[in-house]
Amino acid sequence: MADQPVNSNSSDEIDLGQLFQLIGKGFNKIGIAFLRLFLYLKKHALILGGLIIIGLAAGYGLNQVTEKKMKIEVIVKPNLESKDYLYNAVEEIESNLRSGNALFFDRIGVDTSNLKEFKISIDPIDDEEKAEADLAYLELLGKFQGNEDFSDVIKSELLNRSEPSHMITFLFKDIDKGRVFAEKVMQHINANTYLRDLTEVAKQNALDRIEKNEIFVDQIDILISAYTKSLEFEGEQIKNQRITFSAEEKTEITGLFEIKNQLVYDIELKKIALKEQKDPINIINFGNSQQVKKAFFGRSVILIPSLLLLLFLGISALIAINKRASNLTT
Repeated sequence: MADQPVNSNSSDEIDLGQLFQLIGKGFNKIGIAFLRLFLYLKKHALILGGLIIIGLAAGYGLNQVTEKKMKIEVIVKPNLESKDYLYNAVEEIESNLRSGNALFFDRIGVDTSNLKEFKISIDPIDDEEKAEADLAYLELLGKFQGNEDFSDVIKSELLNRSEPSHMITFLFKDIDKGRVFAEKVMQHINANTYLRDLTEVAKQNALDRIEKNEIFVDQIDILISAYTKSLEFEGEQIKNQRITFSAEEKTEITGLFEIKNQLVYDIELKKIALKEQKDPINIINFGNSQQVKKAFFGRSVILIPSLLLLLFLGISALIAINKRASNLTT
């Protein structure tokens, strides 16, 4: 009974010794593999270096010969909840480009000699920081939702911030043709009869609202002017800073100023809306032609040398495997 702990300790020491031996053998194998790789690279250094130089030269030459792609980026913002129409219109144009529908592009005035060199796509412009700021701002506006004075402001801001901007990208090869193509396509997108009629109605409503508000502002100015004159010449008839319009109705002068400020602010909002809603799809920025930037590892300068090296290493591996297989058969 007394010998059992001794045997247990000795067996633990033997197991630990075997474990360290296995770890040491593993490191030795890694070191040997590294040395073999080093010797292999040293032995074939000239071949590998030559393949890299040849690949770089071939990739650079191919990159110079290959025709560069150009693009135009157009930032747009849908009006009157026309986002779905915008995406459907871009999808329709891209589909007609893929199918080579010359009749469709003849109708919008686009050169149909080489439709396949054009491409179009659309994506929302995502800005996480802006989205967080907008969310915080809308939460702040929500605190005033019970206040009628802020109802128009809240409605305007909700409509403005719920429709983010979008990026329409036009891809092409010829700069002149690409510019014309982009302009014609944007004209076609904004030529929707239904949305243009809605835009005209919205613009007319804004103009009518501005006109009425300006009339009200003029009337309030007359009242304020009358109040000012009454302070100068008939101060004894002013009681508690009130103007008497009739025997039954009284209005505070501070209330007049508040109403005027609200009307002026509403006029400002409507003028901004008139500028923003000239077309169903508002063009915020129509970019210039620019070269498409390629991903670094997608360039032929990097791709061709990599393929040559992989081909050489693959052939070397096949030769080594074939030798081992021959040794086994013999």
